[in-house]
Amino acid sequence: AQINGRLNKLNEDFPNKINDVEWQNNNAPYIGNLFLGHVRYGTFGKNSIESVHPFLRQSNWMHKSLIVAGNFNMTNSPKLFNDLIEIGQHPKEMTDTVTVMEKIGHFIDDEVASLYKKIKEEGINKKEASPLIEKRINIKKILKKSAKNWDGGYAMAGLLGHGDAFVLRDPAGIRPAFYYIDDEVIVVASERPVIQTVFNVAIKDVKEIDRGHALIIKRNGHVSMDKIKEPLPQKSCSFERIYFSRGSDADIYTERKNLGKFVFPQVLKKINEDIKNTVFSFIPNTAETSFFGMREAAEDFLNLQKAKIILKGQRSLSVEKVKEILAERPRIEKLAIKDAKLRTFIADDNSRDDLVAHIYDVTYGIVKPTDNLVIIDDSIVRGTTLKQSIIKILDRLSPKKIVIVSSAPQIRYPDCYGIDMAKLGDFIAFRAALALLQETQQ
Repeated sequence: AQINGRLNKLNEDFPNKINDVEWQNNNAPYIGNLFLGHVRYGTFGKNSIESVHPFLRQSNWMHKSLIVAGNFNMTNSPKLFNDLIEIGQHPKEMTDTVTVMEKIGHFIDDEVASLYKKIKEEGINKKEASPLIEKRINIKKILKKSAKNWDGGYAMAGLLGHGDAFVLRDPAGIRPAFYYIDDEVIVVASERPVIQTVFNVAIKDVKEIDRGHALIIKRNGHVSMDKIKEPLPQKSCSFERIYFSRGSDADIYTERKNLGKFVFPQVLKKINEDIKNTVFSFIPNTAETSFFGMREAAEDFLNLQKAKIILKGQRSLSVEKVKEILAERPRIEKLAIKDAKLRTFIADDNSRDDLVAHIYDVTYGIVKPTDNLVIIDDSIVRGTTLKQSIIKILDRLSPKKIVIVSSAPQIRYPDCYGIDMAKLGDFIAFRAALALLQETQQ
């Protein structure tokens, strides 16, 4: 509302300039050739304005102004912070975002000072020097010096006040970064399908930023992919791909579907291969893809069983019996129903418990007391929703047995390079391990 209010006021005051792009570009707020945005929420319970990207480092000199946003975890923030202290700086916070921004800012200052010294020796005054500095400033050199001691997973985006921009990816490719370029636009995003949808382009036209490289965009439109750090073997954050990534990406979709297939043999053991008396379902919404994979695996298993029975019976089976055999299929139902407005993983710690009590409902009248109930989720991390809502509400259906399946591998430890959930004791896998030790009296 505030953004639209300012733009509407300007259009009311200058109605003849509404379609004048050049005038709008020079006079209206939020209009320009460079945009940087970030969807950010606190996995550590911090949702304050201080935690929201982008971060701004202001200066009266355009080429010294810097705005930074990133998808990252730095593992050595204290060391980077102390490096700034050692050169006489006093950063306002010890957060990794501020530390990274000030680190880049320091080397921007160095580069500008060095360029100004050379330009001054050419007999050019300060006012005339600024446009020359903007033209000559070496973003690759600045990033090489800034990122020299960085250790972590990162996709770091930055804009300089005069119009240069960059996106730097970590050497192991832990964080995703995709880009698309044509004659009119250059766009970078964490997820490929966002670019495909907005710009209506094919998957082959969206490229990945190389590991350890930066996509550098100069004010004049020149684009380059420059090596900043030596690439390491690819180590994508698996939890990011399983949980956070947009499921409409072709690769992510296939991976999630396969995860559902891979887990089916263990499900069969838990239900003693009794598919006839088992209802299969999923916890909405993102688990639906892995559920399709599990369903296909169940269908493949049943088809194999049908083929064996028919071949064994040979000519002795009647048409009716064959029809009966072929009619058997997995019982697929939508049991859990989710309020689309609520999502617990991204809720801060204080409100998560209140949220889970109201997030799910179930479909009644489908599950019989003699049935097993198999329900799949895409990932079970803390198990908050599972414990406080899902199991309780599924129990109302009175099945013989409830089998909860996670299509993702167990999240056993905090990943300081990837999506870092703060406490080991929060993980359901850790608590389950302790419970097993107690049960077996170890």
